[in-house]
Amino acid sequence: MATTADIRKGLTIAMEGQIFQIADFQHVKPGKGGAFVRISLKNAKTGRVIDRTLNSGASIEIVRVDTHDMQFLYQDGDSFHFMDQESYEQVPLSKELIGDNAKWMKDGIVCRISLLDDQPLSMEVPNFLELEVTQTSPGVKGDTVSGSGKPATLETGAVVQVPFFVDQGDVIRVDTRTSVYLDRIKRSAS
Repeated sequence: MATTADIRKGLTIAMEGQIFQIADFQHVKPGKGGAFVRISLKNAKTGRVIDRTLNSGASIEIVRVDTHDMQFLYQDGDSFHFMDQESYEQVPLSKELIGDNAKWMKDGIVCRISLLDDQPLSMEVPNFLELEVTQTSPGVKGDTVSGSGKPATLETGAVVQVPFFVDQGDVIRVDTRTSVYLDRIKRSAS
């Protein structure tokens, strides 16, 4: 058993007969009374988020979760198929489990998948991806690096703001956590 001092984001715990992942937490020490911890918990099965308050030092039951690096193979309807890098076993994940990460799914990327008793709990895409710009308005002579930029559609379907000098066919690096353009990797052959 662990205590509230061991709480961190992403930790999987058992509470109220269900399995939850800690989405967020805050230690609170009021002027009067004892310290406590506010926790946002994401239900591992339903994805629903609930809030709970625990007294500081309260016991929590940590659940052991296995994580595997798996390669994205293809999408079939609402299922995303991944292959374990070690066992070559294929695992389908639902669109609900993938969530907003669906816009970053590119064939061959390696994602980190958390499993509890061989049931997928969560999936994380790499923090940075290099993707080709498939559609954007053309750059015009005189456009500068500074400014608001323009929207660009990437090969995965994601739309990010890019500087005016980025053209269709360029390969750019994107931070998947914030959907922010970082830099241009390769200029299109035009």
